[in-house]
Amino acid sequence: MTDLSAYKDKLAIVTGAGDGIGEMLARKLAEAGLRVGVQDIRAEAAERVAGELGDGAFPLVFDVSDRDACLAAAEAAKAHGPLSLLWINAGVGVGSPILTGKAKAIEWGFDVNVRGVIWTAQAFVPLMADAEGPRHVGITASSASLRSPEGDFPLYATTKHGTFAVGEALRGELAGQGIDTTILCPGLLNTKIWDGAKARPDRFGGVRHMDPSISKMWDEAKRPEVMWPAIMSKIGQGGGYLVCATDGGETKAAFETRAEEISSSIVEV
Repeated sequence: MTDLSAYKDKLAIVTGAGDGIGEMLARKLAEAGLRVGVQDIRAEAAERVAGELGDGAFPLVFDVSDRDACLAAAEAAKAHGPLSLLWINAGVGVGSPILTGKAKAIEWGFDVNVRGVIWTAQAFVPLMADAEGPRHVGITASSASLRSPEGDFPLYATTKHGTFAVGEALRGELAGQGIDTTILCPGLLNTKIWDGAKARPDRFGGVRHMDPSISKMWDEAKRPEVMWPAIMSKIGQGGGYLVCATDGGETKAAFETRAEEISSSIVEV
């Protein structure tokens, strides 16, 4: 299958779909004929995207870092029928060090980027049990999960290593249920992830907007739509790993260096 014809008129849910990669996924899935549930913690964002997608689309407003909220949202989503495609995309860009990072920032990063993936899967995968035809779960990690955490975002990279690890664990468990899985690792793209705290709940310090002057490298990057042909192909092929690098080979080189360092350190004892 090289397109999504097998998913036409089926139900898809995309988390973190109020902007960025999630919004792109929601729009492209709707264009392919799926009915899309648009999740975001921000009601205005979820409602805007769902409204623009038109018939069959609906907003889902809840916090993926809150397990009870995930379970309640999944219960409500049952009214829309069996779920055929779930894309666990919600994530936050946390620019924080490890040694001196503030507790609430660290808790927020892990609760969304790691625990949120687990809670979303626990809540929504059961809705796929009665779906006919192919079923697919996508997890958005990051190319940062393929290299050692470094630069200005060590906490972000650390949590995205966690996202990737949870995705790999889910891949094994979902295969036992006949559900395909894609682990997506995007590179730098033109999204608002640099201003991620715009959706931070009060228990993690509340909403905060970053200085727009830091957004230059994101503003000049490619838009998320550049990934769609590869994503669509990967879904049609039954899933797997998908790394959409945007840095002229740096991701591949960094991954190979890290893999070689790990391999060369193995000592049989």
